[in-house]
Amino acid sequence: MMKFVPYEVKTGQENMQIDSDLLDYAIANKLEYPIFRLYGWSPACVSLGRNQSDAFIDKQFLKDTGIDVVRRLTGGRALLHDDEITYSFICPTSYLKHGDNVTKSYIEISRFLIDKFAKVGIELEFGGTKPVNTKFDYCMLISTGADLCYQGKKLIGSAQCRKQGYILQHGSILYDYNRALLEKIFKEDVNTDSIISLKEINPNLTKEEIIDLFSKKEAS
Repeated sequence: MMKFVPYEVKTGQENMQIDSDLLDYAIANKLEYPIFRLYGWSPACVSLGRNQSDAFIDKQFLKDTGIDVVRRLTGGRALLHDDEITYSFICPTSYLKHGDNVTKSYIEISRFLIDKFAKVGIELEFGGTKPVNTKFDYCMLISTGADLCYQGKKLIGSAQCRKQGYILQHGSILYDYNRALLEKIFKEDVNTDSIISLKEINPNLTKEEIIDLFSKKEAS
């Protein structure tokens, strides 16, 4: 059994609040099954990791371009949420075979994403597992064991937090991206050899088809 929360577009603050509220709901009701949610962002928004410094942000530039900023419950580096589909997965650690192990729980939860994308011919694999030590502020430039890649390029970046025996994992599925905008926000070169979007993988695959893929009865 899985509770599916239908796709909707919200502001960054609303999206992070809904994820937080769903986590608290699962805890309060002692849910034994997962909650899976899909969502979009309007306006575009930069999300910062829980403990990440915001010193690199040009707040005036973001204001001038109408881009919001929000802080996530989860750790990791910053992301620009724009032309993407975001997911969140909430479950008790007991739902997973290795729920108490952070690395293994990422793998178990991500299998759900891998299986879904395989249905539309997109074969995903896990990213690198080496410790990350880099200056990059933009999360998608870093490949870790928590990420999913297509032919060696990162497509989905994910992060986790834990509370009272429950896991919240959410992540960004790139549908498309604006390289020039990313470089202006993060003030670093965006190497397109390291990331890929759904639009690059299959230009004919619409965002609506991906949303429908996850919305089918087997995910509810």
